[in-house]
Amino acid sequence: MSWNENRAVKVAILDLYEGKANQGMRCIRTILREWGESNQLDLHTVEFDVRLKNELPDASFDVYISSGGPGDPLVSRFEDWDIAWCRWLDKMERWNANPSNIRKKYIFFICHSFQLASRYFNVGLVSKRKSTAFGVFPVHMLEGGKDEPVFDALRDPFYAVDSRDFQVIQPNHNLLTEMGAKILCIEKSRPHVPYERAIMGIRFNDHMIGTQFHPEADAKGMSMYLQTAEKRQTVIESHGEDKLISMLEHLNDPDKIMWTQAHILPNFLNNAVEQLQEVMV
Repeated sequence: MSWNENRAVKVAILDLYEGKANQGMRCIRTILREWGESNQLDLHTVEFDVRLKNELPDASFDVYISSGGPGDPLVSRFEDWDIAWCRWLDKMERWNANPSNIRKKYIFFICHSFQLASRYFNVGLVSKRKSTAFGVFPVHMLEGGKDEPVFDALRDPFYAVDSRDFQVIQPNHNLLTEMGAKILCIEKSRPHVPYERAIMGIRFNDHMIGTQFHPEADAKGMSMYLQTAEKRQTVIESHGEDKLISMLEHLNDPDKIMWTQAHILPNFLNNAVEQLQEVMV
């Protein structure tokens, strides 16, 4: 990939972890650094502490990645940071809708941010899960996902790290169609339990996309989580010890989460830069 006149790429990382220990921010930083180096780009990243400092980026960035995080995406709608985040998203929407702004803003929503974006766009029902989803699970593609450039080279199913107490279900198909949005993938079918499958990825519009799983997750971080007493117990209680062993084996499989991590966010970044480059020619 080339970039006209070696122009810098500005990326804003919206940190929604509220100061809680996490592997997500480390993984996002690593992917951005390696992607910038491999493409020989002058990459500038700035992090914004959305929840503790109420920090949000302006419109001077090319790309925005909004992270996962803890908490209830329903209750937080009344908190200052959540209100400010929604106002930021509204500004990004308005920017992209303005024909005079030829350089659009590209946004990726991860997990908690995906739930906030789904609530903002009203594309489905955001609700609490019966139990915590945590571990490495197969994700099944729908037709929209098979044509999605950000999912290029992914298999069906592909494997991803899932870590959430909430979910997006019951898609609003009429609104999705009106928006030009597409559901990309759903969680594994569980015919033995009476629960709906959660939506795991949506292309909201030409410039905004998100996943309810963690595409940034790597084997190192997930292994650390799975070997803590609390997380081990969560997986065993929800899925059994055999599933825990299987998840640990998946971590070192280059065709599982390592493949997902190597493709989704890099594909998103490649796609954003290519489209930005087109309007600069």
